[in-house]
Amino acid sequence: MQDPRELYQLETDTHASALGAHTMVVSLGGLIDAGNTQKLITAHLLGSLEHTVVASFDVDQLLDYRGRRPAMTFDRDHFSDYDDPSMLLYRMVDTEGTPFYLLAGPEPDYQWERVIEAIRQLVRRLGIQLVVSVQGIPMGVPHTRPVGLTQHASNPSLIPDNDAVFGMVQIPGSLDSLMHLRLGESGIDTVGFAVHVPHYLAQMDFGDAAVAGLRAVTGLTGLDIPVTELAALAGLHRAEIERQVADSDEVGDVVHGLEEQYDAFTEGLKRQSLLATELAELPSADEIGAELEQFLAEETDTDDAPDDGPDFLR
Repeated sequence: MQDPRELYQLETDTHASALGAHTMVVSLGGLIDAGNTQKLITAHLLGSLEHTVVASFDVDQLLDYRGRRPAMTFDRDHFSDYDDPSMLLYRMVDTEGTPFYLLAGPEPDYQWERVIEAIRQLVRRLGIQLVVSVQGIPMGVPHTRPVGLTQHASNPSLIPDNDAVFGMVQIPGSLDSLMHLRLGESGIDTVGFAVHVPHYLAQMDFGDAAVAGLRAVTGLTGLDIPVTELAALAGLHRAEIERQVADSDEVGDVVHGLEEQYDAFTEGLKRQSLLATELAELPSADEIGAELEQFLAEETDTDDAPDDGPDFLR
């Protein structure tokens, strides 16, 4: 592997000891980001919180320009602008003054292992203890029900209330997924949130998923990140979705069918939970055995005691 340190450069003269922060949020795209969930969260963070660039990556080594072709602007008789791709590490400050990091940019096409090693070096250098990412995944769920999410972590204790939706499955790899694996292997805590986005909205902006993802991050990290503007944007998205659903009977039928499936699935989970609670209240085999032994011992003691006659004769 080539030296990972040659992939990035620090953009500040401040010593690393003065740049420390507990958490880093990673937003590097991936195979899919349904509902533009990650994109909406990243834009909201950069648009609502104070930030400075701490490090930049050499994207010329990492991107396939012909594969994704950055946009350029042609103005009458000349080219006037170029959407220069960048992969930057920002030092953010939440509303209470707590610092954290945001690593944002396009998913690298090349040198994944080297990129992840560079990220690991920056994590160690800046004293980061927790790496978090959020993305949207398409699911057969309706937009009219609460937004769900799938959690994963390098250490299960980081997500103690996790109710797994999937068993063991194989999926196409992404830099984000490999990063979670590699950082976890080196002892760095990582948590990922995959927000469930209705499959018919996968190519649209779905603000409700972004709000759910951001709240998952703040709930985990304790960061104070405003969500009001993002929630307002989500409201506009909902209104547009409802308008389109109302204009199409076919789409309306799909949504209604998903609602019935979702409600039936949720009811099934409630029944399982109730059954589990009832079973949990029953004594275990060991407890029953202990009670039986105590009962027999007491009966034996009673049989061995002298008979003083009926109580009313005492």
